[in-house]
Amino acid sequence: MFILDCTLRDGGYYNSWNFPTEVVNQYLHAMASAEVDIVELGLRSLNNSGFKGAAAFTTDEYLSTLAIPQSLKVAVMVNASELLQASSIEEALASLFPTSSENSKVDVVRIACHIHEFEKALPASTWLKEHGYSVGFNLMQIAERSQEEIESLAQMASTFDINVLYFADSMGSMNSQSCKLIIQWLRKHWSGDIGIHTHDNLCKALDNTLTALDEGVTWLDATVTGMGRGPGNARVEELLIEIGERKGKPANLVPLLEVIKSYFQPLKNKYGWGSNPFYYLSGKYGIHPTFVQEMLCDPRYSNEDIVATLEHLHKEGGSKFCHSALDASRNLFQQPYEGSWKPKEKIANRQVLILGAGASLKEHQSAIKAFINKTSPIVIALNTQNSIDESYIDLRVASHPIRIFADYHQHLLLPQPLVTPLYSLPDQVKNSLREKEVLDFGLDVQEGKFQIRDSSATVPNTLAISYALSIVSSGLATKINLAGFDGFGPGDKRTQEMQKVFKAFLEQIRIPIVSITPTEYDISTTSVYGVQCALN
Repeated sequence: MFILDCTLRDGGYYNSWNFPTEVVNQYLHAMASAEVDIVELGLRSLNNSGFKGAAAFTTDEYLSTLAIPQSLKVAVMVNASELLQASSIEEALASLFPTSSENSKVDVVRIACHIHEFEKALPASTWLKEHGYSVGFNLMQIAERSQEEIESLAQMASTFDINVLYFADSMGSMNSQSCKLIIQWLRKHWSGDIGIHTHDNLCKALDNTLTALDEGVTWLDATVTGMGRGPGNARVEELLIEIGERKGKPANLVPLLEVIKSYFQPLKNKYGWGSNPFYYLSGKYGIHPTFVQEMLCDPRYSNEDIVATLEHLHKEGGSKFCHSALDASRNLFQQPYEGSWKPKEKIANRQVLILGAGASLKEHQSAIKAFINKTSPIVIALNTQNSIDESYIDLRVASHPIRIFADYHQHLLLPQPLVTPLYSLPDQVKNSLREKEVLDFGLDVQEGKFQIRDSSATVPNTLAISYALSIVSSGLATKINLAGFDGFGPGDKRTQEMQKVFKAFLEQIRIPIVSITPTEYDISTTSVYGVQCALN
């Protein structure tokens, strides 16, 4: 059995493979102390676009600077796509591995393959073996393949001299039963070593790894704290505990726990790998986890947007990540739609107060109530927030179908009419709202754009504030007051996205916007208390 830790390779997707040398040496000492067998210290790559750290190339020169304990074998990974894009596989390998293994610190070379690349990439094993390297092939996205396909892949592999054939649960959708079946199918034609690389979407990475071990798999991948793209991988510290228990010899985890505390845990706090409900859903649906990772890093995507996108990809297919598919799935409102309600029937020539969900709304609610009593604005609340008495609110606005689906039971209990793009709602929600007054104002989305019509609008995103601004603009409001739009902090991406909304609206529509409570946004601000003085 071999435990292979691939933290610096798989984890490099977060920090561009730029690990400090002192951390790498501390990590290597920890791996040796815990009796890990192999460390995959990074990639070997010919792609040099944009800055990447040393672990993106893992050259012999770089390896010679590290204090690698003699008990550890060193692995690197090569992407099959790079080999197949070269004029010849042999030429690419000669560039990547200019010396034989006896003159290199590299012992093991693993080639990561998509299924369609496998047969063409297999000859790379011949060249690598001739140069003294142990060779592994990692089959990606194999959990989604049929028995016939997997048996065919195993038969192809059996005709080449390969040390280990890995299968990777790329979508994180595998369970123990599917894990056992894949191993059985591989064994139909492959008699050599099998390895497993698991992802933790469903929080089953460790369980699947141990299941594979019980089924005779002898190469086990893991990473420190599970560091890896999206939901991450089996956590090596947990795998070592389990293996130690089986051996009756506990692993020495103290050096590993020290490097986790000093480096990897702060890095995890910063980048947030590990499973969450979104990764769990992507695992259930067989959707590539990079879709979730990209959306979590993009301030344009609310929680509702992410759920809706995953539902869309579940129907349309999302096993292969591409930006165009992500962009297409984001726009839930692709076609202009005219509603049946015209806001000017309610709002024309009135000023409006839109209530956000910031803490300032509750803090200053007495003054806000006095402002409403004295100025008689049309008061609009976003979604189901309720920091002000219901009697002060005239309308509620909600734009995102997933958010409305989550909140519709609350909307049934709220006394105000609900303004929403009715056509976008699931049938279940439409039927449930039949007894409620619903005002249908149409909506379509085009990034960066506000375009206002009598009963619909084009807005830059599906945020409720964008929809509300379009409604009051269509309603010919004379002034827009805001309360409870505090912001999320200057570095928060949600603040930046909201700032874009206000900037676009003020440039394109030009109705005055004034916040009467504290705000971080670049909009005009007055004090709700000063307003009261002026009125008096």
